[in-house]
Formats: sequence, structure tokens, C-alpha cells
Amino acid sequence: MTLRVVTISDTHALHRSIEVPDGDVLIHAGDITRSGDMNEVRDFNDFLGELPHPHKIVIAGNHDFCFEREPEAAEALLTGCTYLRDSSVRVRGLRVYGSPWQPWFFDWAFNLRRGPEIREKWDLIPDDTDILVTHGPPYGILDRTMRGEAAGCRDLLETIVRVKPGLHIFGHIHEGYGRYSDGQTVFVNASSCDFSYRPVNPAVVEQIETGPDN
Repeated sequence: MTLRVVTISDTHALHRSIEVPDGDVLIHAGDITRSGDMNEVRDFNDFLGELPHPHKIVIAGNHDFCFEREPEAAEALLTGCTYLRDSSVRVRGLRVYGSPWQPWFFDWAFNLRRGPEIREKWDLIPDDTDILVTHGPPYGILDRTMRGEAAGCRDLLETIVRVKPGLHIFGHIHEGYGRYSDGQTVFVNASSCDFSYRPVNPAVVEQIETGPDN
């Protein structure tokens, strides 16, 4: 059987301007809001309720301060999806693991220092993860900034080599929008907004084989 996975990210409260194709699973890889406004989270949840996808999975991103500062209140607003924070959920037999962290990026939310501090979070990712959702990219993969700098995380890349997920979804670096495969993992930078915060990038759809019994 085939699982149709629809991926978006970095919608920054402009979710209603984005065309979301039908699918079995909708995954949002963080930056729901502009800067963590609870009303934007409420509207995002209402938006999710209008979509037909049987499974909806969401993580936070560096703009989503409310999920870091007031996690219980913010998470309680997301009634129309499964919210993941260093946790996983099973969908049709596949393990989907989500984590909001990224290497230190100015003074935004969910920042951790490169090295042991952020590696501790990546070490939590189970070896049997099929779909990995992080806000930030791995080093050298769809992570180039406008200045040409690779902003991704080396420790995350090393973790992907260990875990070998079939699909890794992220955003954060808007300029890196796109899809890449190394022959083992399909990487999707699903940033919906471009560098100028215009919601112009289409959702990326992936088809995953789940096996006859799933």
C-alpha cells in the first residue's frame, strides 16, 4: 500500500494562502506563527480542522515562542493534529518522529548550541524511525542561506546516517526549499514561504510504500 504524505513548513500565519493537496498524512515542520502569537495558533488549528487528511502531524519551529515558553497552553490549542516534541507517533505502521530544535540561530526559540547540547536531542531519535520531522535541516542538504552559507546541523546529519529514515522533512531555511535524495533517504525542505516571507512554494507530496499489512 502507498501512503501519500503532504509536507508544508514555515507558513508564518499565512497558512490560509497555501494550497494544500489531499493526502493520507499532512506534516507541518514548524514556524506556524510569526513570533508565537496564541491567536495565530488558534487560527492554524481551525485551518487544520478544515482539511480532509486523516492524519495531521505538527512540530514547532524557531518562530513559535509560545510552544517553548508556555508549552502546555500552546499545545492545548492544537486539537486538530498530533503535536510532536521529541516524541513519535505511528501512522499505518510507520514511526514518525518530530523535534523542534535547531543549532543556535540569533535569539529565536528552540535554540541549542552545536555539539553535545544539540546532540543530546538527536540521540533521542529511535533507530526504527521511518519519517523524521525536524525544523532545521541537516548539514549540507537543502540548507544554504541567501549568502551561500550551510546552516544545517552536522550532528543531525550523523544521526540520519545512523537512523536511515526513508523520509526527512524540515524547513527553517526558506532559500533551501526543495527535494533531494541520497538513494536511501528522501530529504524535503518544505518551507512554504520564500526568503521574503511570501507563501509561494507549493506543498511537497511524497508517496511512501507501507507494505501489504499496514
